[in-house]
Amino acid sequence: MSYQVIARKYRPQRFVDVVGQEHVTRTLGNAITQNRIAHAYLFSGPRGTGKTTIARIFAKCLNCTEGPKVEFAEDDPRCAEIVEGRSLDVYEIDGASNNGVDQVRELRETCQYAPANAPFKIYIIDEVHMLSTAAFNALLKTLEEPPAHVKFMFATTDPEKVLPTILSRCQRFDLRRIPAGLIVDHLAMIAKQEGVSIDDAALYAIARGADGGMRDAESTLDQLISFCGNEIQESDVLSVFGLTARGQIVDMATAVLGGDVAGALALLDELARNGKDLSRLLSDLLAHFRNLLVYTVSRGDLRLLEVSEAEAEVLKEQAGSVAPDALTRVMEVLSDSEGRFRDATSKKILLEVALMKAIQARQAMSIDTVLQQLQGLRGQGGGGSAPTNAGGFSAMRENAGTARPEPKPAGQPSAALPPEEPPAQAASPSRAPAAAPLAPTPTPRPVPKPAPAPPAASGSATEVDVEALWPKIVEAVGRASPFLRTYLPEAHPVSFAKGVLTIGFDPEFAGHLALVGNPRNQTLFQTKLKELGHHDAQVKFVEAEAPERWRRPAPEPEPSFEDSAPAASGEPTVSEPPATKEAAAVSPPPEPSPEPMSPDQVAPLDMNEFKNDPLIKKALETFRGQIIDVRS
Repeated sequence: MSYQVIARKYRPQRFVDVVGQEHVTRTLGNAITQNRIAHAYLFSGPRGTGKTTIARIFAKCLNCTEGPKVEFAEDDPRCAEIVEGRSLDVYEIDGASNNGVDQVRELRETCQYAPANAPFKIYIIDEVHMLSTAAFNALLKTLEEPPAHVKFMFATTDPEKVLPTILSRCQRFDLRRIPAGLIVDHLAMIAKQEGVSIDDAALYAIARGADGGMRDAESTLDQLISFCGNEIQESDVLSVFGLTARGQIVDMATAVLGGDVAGALALLDELARNGKDLSRLLSDLLAHFRNLLVYTVSRGDLRLLEVSEAEAEVLKEQAGSVAPDALTRVMEVLSDSEGRFRDATSKKILLEVALMKAIQARQAMSIDTVLQQLQGLRGQGGGGSAPTNAGGFSAMRENAGTARPEPKPAGQPSAALPPEEPPAQAASPSRAPAAAPLAPTPTPRPVPKPAPAPPAASGSATEVDVEALWPKIVEAVGRASPFLRTYLPEAHPVSFAKGVLTIGFDPEFAGHLALVGNPRNQTLFQTKLKELGHHDAQVKFVEAEAPERWRRPAPEPEPSFEDSAPAASGEPTVSEPPATKEAAAVSPPPEPSPEPMSPDQVAPLDMNEFKNDPLIKKALETFRGQIIDVRS
């Protein structure tokens, strides 16, 4: 007897022998048991997944002796005739070579006759999508109302090419790709029966190359037995089919995650010199990153993955070194390259560029991270350095599109507020004394004496003494959020009644509402209020005119920056109150740059001084940027 290939020798003969298509075999078995057999069936799916095999088994179940029934005898003569292709009542037609109207007309004529010795006359048409439109139309009437003894079974790899009028007359079954684990188990069983020794790595390599097709895997195993004999290793599989070893895929992924450009390119060059399939390499690399992403977001749920134990250990090691958003960016680069790979003239160059872009994408920062670092830099330099550059850097903030009225002077307090000064002093028309509340620095306040609490205003009838509570809130929130610390000096408490703390911004600073009034900041305020003993408190930000005692004497339309007589005679400047003159002399400002001016008296910025500012230098170094434009 002539040699029979493994794919034919081990072809399933019953529904229970079919691997990975239980959703189809169970439905057909129940239909036979319940006597609900339709007149037309369509089996679709990738190549080598069992479409024609299931159609033949179904035909044997229908035409077996004393059928239809699911279980039939091994030596049933009718089933043997179907297997050997000599049954008079089961016709297997190739749709590619019998796709004309004449062949369909002949089929219509023969189907009118009763079967020879079986219950049904069955037509199995393979690759039915190859029939012409005229042939489909000629088949429509017979397919819709065939004789009771006729059953049609169609198989196709491209159901979209089948006319909708044909699809609507059939029961459709979509066969899926067979999981790699099932292919490995089936190949191991075949190898055992054939007396072949093959390791697990080689079996997984075959399953990976088969891409869900059992027939392809069996043909590969048959070829490897001819090449290697009775001893098959993973290296044999890789050398015969140009596949890349799983360890090399892992090494390349590690190089990408570690930012090792030279290592990734060297490994790619080695694989290309050894004749590896670069298209398959890119697909395997993309599949590895997909598995790593799923493993990371699912927290190690291996039920979502088709990997071996060794691959699972690798995923466990790599999962802790990369974030999901970085993996997503890497996969986007590789997916885009995979789509352009077929049309590329030099596939190696395209893959090299893809690897370098993937490494850059892995190391890139998300916009949220950039904004967080910018806020951190602003918090570090908010009170003691670079006063003249605050305006130029203020555009790099969380809500860059929202205009801010005007930056604060350098001596602005971080968490202390004007209510520490008496109201009479705050309301004084003199410019120099009025600027006294601006003297404190982010260090502990150098005020020589404790500031008395301001007198109660006429409209302050609330359930909580909000004016006494407000400095504590500012201090607590300012420590937790440098971003809020820069805006709270322009805020003032409006009321604290019925569990709602209302915080107001003067119309001059109404633009701050869009920056501060978000759920995250409200949650922070509520947390600090809870720590201060006010549970279940709510926070609301409104635009409200500030009382005189809360009003900041920040830069007004006519700040005294010219060489005035008091300055010439040694009087304190705007940012230095008389009470702290000696303290200011001991701790001079970091840089002798001029104070910011009011909107109608903005002095031109010195570009050299701006570029040399420590805060700007740190921002440029952190984000590897360059100065394009400077605006006050």
